[in-house]
This record gives sequence, structure tokens and C-alpha cells, in this order.
Amino acid sequence: MKRIICLHTLTPDQIAKIEQVAPGYTVTVAKSTDISSETVSDAEIIVGWSKHIVESALEANSKLKWIQTWSAGVDTLPLKRLEQRGTLLTNSSGVHAIPIAESIFAMLLSFSRQLHVAVRNQAEGKWEPKLASAGALTLTELRDKTLVIAGVGEIGRETARLAKAFGMKVIGVRRSGKALPDVDQMYTMDGLHEALSHGDYIVSILPLTDETHHLFDSSAFGAVKPGACFINVGRGPTVDTPSLLEALQTGQLGCAGLDVFEEEPLPVDHPLWKMPQVVITPHVAGSTDRYTERVVDIFVQNLQAYVNNQQLPRNLVDYSREY
Repeated sequence: MKRIICLHTLTPDQIAKIEQVAPGYTVTVAKSTDISSETVSDAEIIVGWSKHIVESALEANSKLKWIQTWSAGVDTLPLKRLEQRGTLLTNSSGVHAIPIAESIFAMLLSFSRQLHVAVRNQAEGKWEPKLASAGALTLTELRDKTLVIAGVGEIGRETARLAKAFGMKVIGVRRSGKALPDVDQMYTMDGLHEALSHGDYIVSILPLTDETHHLFDSSAFGAVKPGACFINVGRGPTVDTPSLLEALQTGQLGCAGLDVFEEEPLPVDHPLWKMPQVVITPHVAGSTDRYTERVVDIFVQNLQAYVNNQQLPRNLVDYSREY
């Protein structure tokens, strides 16, 4: 009997759904810290990933042929070793589109209507109708503002759709430069700085690759429209943190909404915590009570193709691009 391991909790119905698609396989559901190395090396398919199973999964006698990650990003996986083994790798791109797009707009609306300032004033019992915070935008509207989206994949497309509903102009930046609905103007990555110069609000949804590491540096922040708002829901290391701090301190950036950081958890003494123009969330923008069902849907669709010796139709990672 061939084995599928899932490192995340599944309902009995979800397990049955997987078994129905792949009747020749047994499904093992366990935490990475509770599963034996023998069981890991016996698995042909692993759903999820963990540092605790790396050596067992990649040993010479491992039966591993395919990994379906639980996340959209794959930067924490040993990509070179997986590529050398010829291991198929699929991610969970698309699972996060709705919750992250809504998290982006939670931040956009917080900054445009200064809700983050009101909440802080509430905690101190302060009645302050001006709702002004150092360096932050004053009370304004999203309508007619320009939103720049760096990394227009599934999340970016959903964000653009919502932005148009708010009457915003949308500028996109993506590797291919290919036009998309709801994006008024699209740039390639070479045009990032030009795109940034037009944005009232800038959202980074970029994956972490060699190309995007510290892409948002002092040069990039120097290119933004003074006082613009920056939101990062992609990957923390795409941003050079000292350059971000400097841009916030000088007012080059008016505010920032940050869900991801170069170092996580963000150290308790980090100056970002106390900046009144910054909203911090602990890498939860993609969290939703519908997460598991969406990952399972992607996996089952791919599994159906896999057992029929067909190319996996959803989210096959290109090792050369690292996503």
C-alpha cells in the first residue's frame, strides 16, 4: 500500500475524499513531531512540510515523489535538494486570495479613516476628533487614489478587483508584465520604481526569491510618492528593514501596514512596535476558517491527475523561478 502523509489536521470527510480519489493509498495524518522517520521515508506524497522531517523525507531510500505545501510560499523548503531529486512540488497559491485581499483593505481603510489612531485613543480614553498621528495621512478617501500592487498573482487580482469597487486606480507590477482585468496599467519588475512613484498606497505581495530579496530598499522607498502608505503581506525579507524604518522616520512613507517581517516574531524592543503610523499583524493575513478546505480542494484536484499519470494542473512550482 502506498502512503500519503498529511502534517495538518483533516476531518474524516476530507480523509475519505482523498482516499476515494486515490484508492491505492493509505492516508496518515499526524504532527511532524509525532511521526516516525520510517513513516516519513515510506511516504510517496507529503501534504505540508516541516523542518522536523527534512532528513527522513530526503534520505536516499525515501519514496517521496511529490510535496503539496500548506502555504503559498516555498522559500523555507530545500528547493535545490528537491529539484535534484526530481520531486514534484505544488503550493497552495489561491487559498489566500480572499483573506489576504480583505486584510489589505482592512489596513487601507484603517489608514484612510485613521481607525488605528482612534483605537489607540480609545484605550487611553482620549476624545480627539482630528485623529492625527505623526507622519500619517489625515482623514481621506480611497476613491480616486492610486494603488500599486507589486506581485499580481491570485491575491493581487482579488485586491485589484476590490480596489476598482472602491473607485481606485490600480497599477500592477509583475514579472511577465501581462495585462490583467481591473489593473489599469501593468509594469514588469524593471518598472517597479516608476510604478512606485505613482502610488498613494503600495502593496507588496511578492514571493521571496533571489530576485526579490531586499527589493524594497532605500532606493525603492526613495522612489515612492512622499507620504505614501506601504503594506507588506508577501514576505518579510523582500523589505530591507532599516530602509523601511528610515522612510517612516523621515516621512517619505506616511504609514505602513506590516504582516510579515525579516525576523519573526518581531523582537519586542523593535522600534516598529511603537511607531504610531504603523499597524502590525503577526503573519495572519492569510488565515481563515476556510483554509483547510481550500488546500484539500487543490490537493484532491492534483491527486486525481497524479494517480492517472497526468501533469498536475494546480500550482506546480517552477524550481528555476522558486515559485
